[in-house]
Amino acid sequence: MKNMTIEAIAEACNGTIHNIGKNEDKITVCATSVVIDSRKVTRDGIFIATVGARVDGHDFIRQIFEKGALAAVCEKLPQDIDDGGYGVCILVEDSFVALKKIAAYYRQQLDCKVIGITGSVGKTSTKEIIASVVSKRYVTHKTQGNFNNEVGVPLTVLECREDTEALVLEMGINHFGEMDRLSKIGRPDVMVITNIGECHLEFLGDRDGVLRAKTECFNNMNPDGLVFLNGDDDKLAKVAMVHGRKPVFFGLSGKKDYYATDIEAQGLLGIKATLHSQKGYELAVTIPIPGMHMVYNALSALAIGDYLAIDRSLIAQGIEEVQALGGRSNIIRTDKFTVIDDCYNANPTSMEAAIKLLMRADGLRVAILGDMFELGEDEAALHEKVGRMAASSDIDVIIFIGELSLNMYNGAKSVRDDGVYYYKTVDEALGELKGIVPKQASVLVKASHSMGFDRIVGLLTGQDK
Repeated sequence: MKNMTIEAIAEACNGTIHNIGKNEDKITVCATSVVIDSRKVTRDGIFIATVGARVDGHDFIRQIFEKGALAAVCEKLPQDIDDGGYGVCILVEDSFVALKKIAAYYRQQLDCKVIGITGSVGKTSTKEIIASVVSKRYVTHKTQGNFNNEVGVPLTVLECREDTEALVLEMGINHFGEMDRLSKIGRPDVMVITNIGECHLEFLGDRDGVLRAKTECFNNMNPDGLVFLNGDDDKLAKVAMVHGRKPVFFGLSGKKDYYATDIEAQGLLGIKATLHSQKGYELAVTIPIPGMHMVYNALSALAIGDYLAIDRSLIAQGIEEVQALGGRSNIIRTDKFTVIDDCYNANPTSMEAAIKLLMRADGLRVAILGDMFELGEDEAALHEKVGRMAASSDIDVIIFIGELSLNMYNGAKSVRDDGVYYYKTVDEALGELKGIVPKQASVLVKASHSMGFDRIVGLLTGQDK
């Protein structure tokens, strides 16, 4: 890791170096990695000891030196630090703050383009398709899963190798000020915002609050960079200038800078479209993940590909080779069911999109829906609205699970009586689902992550054995 010596790291995080003594030969060595999981420590790596809800990383400091670690960043020194079993320790006031400061410093050492991605819905799928395109020409690192918060973003930056040419960085927030802090770490050269939806309203108030919070990313991006926005989103469409430059808009309605025509759904197999570039050419592609949102994602990937001067044939290849992640509109086919695994997260906007995706399936359709969290004082009404929407759709069986989902159930029952079920907990539902879900049905499974709906996916796909 370039310029990541003990002295440089200590200076970056305002730490004090201890136990240098017999370890003076290490002072000029560059770290090989920076991690917060002691199991991932490599020789000459840096371990940041953090205090979690269940585990205190300080308990593993001796072990990481046994594995050849270069130094430990910690909030308290080991009591037996003088007994010879320890290497250099860098003492800080707050290990999580130190993590962010160290990542921000390392970002300055990297000679790569950083593509930041945020939005209410679709961040992860957008990140995946952009990374798929960018990696066709450049050595690319991307956020793993949706590791996109104030721990995940700095760790993603710190995972970059020195030869990284492009970093596709997903950034997620739920409070004001977080995006400002994340963008100070990532210093994006360009930003992509997917949409502004009804999410984290408990903390952000309304969609205008979501817009303000998301666009904090502009504060710390490269002033010479560009902003790419979904022009079909009513809030984003009003963004006129960023750092004196007009945003690049993509969308389906009207002729944006990047737009799509000839859109043809292929059921759950994906979606065909002709993508039109601001540079005057068009690409006919088949996106292998279903849903209209994937057309927006493909347009953003095309725009980024143009920005990075990637050949149009490679852009098309990257779009057509993108793969869904587990928990995010991932289609799993078994001999009994076709499962749409979309249980990583949920809010009213993504619920509506997922239900529309289910409607593309042939044959019997089943929706298993659960609680959506962080919706604020309107959470009951928003759940009820989703329930009514689901019941008004051509879905054969709808199963609601969770305390908040009782509101969805009541909303659905106001529309229809048949094929609507409710369970208070996942455990209650697991014992009866296979008796309710008809064989050969397409089944949407969606809820906020902490509902544990991955257990339902496991049951339906036989992966729970």
